[in-house]
Amino acid sequence: MNTDSQKVHLLHLSDKNLKLINSSVLKPNYDRSNLNAGILHIGVGNFHRAHLSWYTHCLMQKELAYNWAIIGSGVTEYDLQMREKLKKQDYLTTLIELDPKGNQSCEIIGPMIDYVPVEINNHSLIKTMSDPKIKIVSLTVTEGGYFINKKGQLNLDHPDIIHDIDNPQSPKTVFGILVNALSLRKRSGAGPFTGLSCDNLIQNGNKLKQAVTGIAKKQNNKLYEWIEQNCTFPNAMVDCIVPRTGDVEKNIVNNLGIIDTAPVSHENFRQWVIEDKFISGRPEWEKVGVQFTDNVHGYEDQKIRILNGGHQILANASELLNIETIRDAMENKIIVGFLKKVEKEEIIPHVKPVPELTPKNYLNLVIDRFSNKSIQDTVRRVAFDGYSRHTGFLLPSILDGIKKNASINGLALTQALWARMCEGTREDLSIIEPNDPNWEKLNICAKKSQQNPLIWLEQKEIYGDIAKNNNFQNSFSNWLQLLYQNGVEETLKAYLN
Repeated sequence: MNTDSQKVHLLHLSDKNLKLINSSVLKPNYDRSNLNAGILHIGVGNFHRAHLSWYTHCLMQKELAYNWAIIGSGVTEYDLQMREKLKKQDYLTTLIELDPKGNQSCEIIGPMIDYVPVEINNHSLIKTMSDPKIKIVSLTVTEGGYFINKKGQLNLDHPDIIHDIDNPQSPKTVFGILVNALSLRKRSGAGPFTGLSCDNLIQNGNKLKQAVTGIAKKQNNKLYEWIEQNCTFPNAMVDCIVPRTGDVEKNIVNNLGIIDTAPVSHENFRQWVIEDKFISGRPEWEKVGVQFTDNVHGYEDQKIRILNGGHQILANASELLNIETIRDAMENKIIVGFLKKVEKEEIIPHVKPVPELTPKNYLNLVIDRFSNKSIQDTVRRVAFDGYSRHTGFLLPSILDGIKKNASINGLALTQALWARMCEGTREDLSIIEPNDPNWEKLNICAKKSQQNPLIWLEQKEIYGDIAKNNNFQNSFSNWLQLLYQNGVEETLKAYLN
C-alpha cells in the first residue's frame, strides 16, 4: 500500500513520462511517432496485448515492423471502456510476467497507436478498415462469437446474421463489418486484407472465412467471389495464460511508480503457430519466436484438447467446491488426479504428436503451467461460457472415444460436473452467479436434470448424436446422480478408484 508521500511520485503512463519511469521497467526503445498502422485489431482485451501486440512490440525493439503498428477497435461496452482507459495513456500497456518461482518483471509495450471510436453504427470502424494502409485485420472475439451451428457451419438463422445480410451498410456483427469494409476496398481499389483470428477455435481461420464469405454470398455473389479469390484467412494456434486484471496487477505497477489503469499479467510462456498465408504482407514475426507451418491443425488440436480441455476439467469441479483460482485447484489432489486420469486415458489417445513435443510431454508442461503459483487465474474466468468451451474443447474427444469404442467415462463426468454447476449453487450452498451468455437456458435445464439427468443431454445444439450413445447416457446419468447424492469429492474419488 502506498503512503501519501509515495503517491506524489506516481507517474501516469504516457509517452511524455516514459523516460521518467523506473529504470527496472523495460520500455520501448523506438520512437513511437515514427510508427505507421498496418494492423487493425478487433477486441483489445488482455490476451491481445500480451500476445500479438507483444510479438509486434518485440519486432519494433529490433527496429523492424515500424509500418505494422496496431489500431485497436471493438463493438462492445467493454471495448468502449478499454478505449477510454488506453487513450488516456497513449495506448501504452504495462505487461507483468510472472514465473512459477515467484519472480516478476515488467515491460511497457507501445505498438498500438490509435483506437477507433466505438459506435452503434460502426461507421468509423468500417472507414478505418477500408483504408489501404490496413493489411491485416486480426480479432479476438471469444470462441462463442463465430455464430457456428451444431453442424459447424455459419448459423444463417441467427437474428444478428440475418440483420447483417439484409442491412449491409449498418452491420451489427464483426463479420458483417468485415464484409462491408471489403466491399468498399473492392470498389475503391484498396485491395484485400488478411483476416487473422486469434481465438481458441480449431481451424479458426477457416471459421473466420466461413463467417465472412457466408454473409458476403448472401449479399452479393460478385463480392463473395472476390473475397474467395483474393483474401486470406490463415489458421493459427495461440497460447498464453492471461488472467483478468485486478487490484493486484494495478498495485504491482503502482509499486514501480506507474499509474496504469489497464495493466496485464501473464505467465512466462507464449506460443503462436500460424499458416503463412498473408495476401498483403506481414510483420517478420518469425524473428521473435512465432512458428510458421502448414501443420497448424496438429498444434491447435493438441493445445485445445489438452490445455483448454484441461481447464474445463478443473473449472467446474473447482467452482462447485468454491475454489477461487486455478493454482488453488492444483493444490487439491483429488481434482488433479481427476485431471490427469481423464487426460491420459480419454484425451491424449486421440491427439497426434507434433514435432518436438509429444502429447504426454505437452500434458506435463500444461500441469506445470496450471500450477504456477504466481498466476492468479480465476476459476470463474476459465469456467466462463461453458456452452462454447465444452463444445469446442471436450466434445471432440468424446466423439473420438465413441467412434473408436474407447473409454468416455471420465469425459461423461466432466459433463455431469458442468450440468451440476449450471444448477447454480455450490456445495456450501452459496450462489453461483450467471457465468455464460446462455446461463438462463442452461440453469433451467440443469434444475430439471436433477430429477431426470437425460434432460440435460436433450440439448441437441450441444450434444447432437453424442446424446444417443447408450454408454455416454448411462455414465452421465450415473455421475450426475452421484454428484447430487455424495458431492463432488466423493464422486471424483469413485471415478479415481
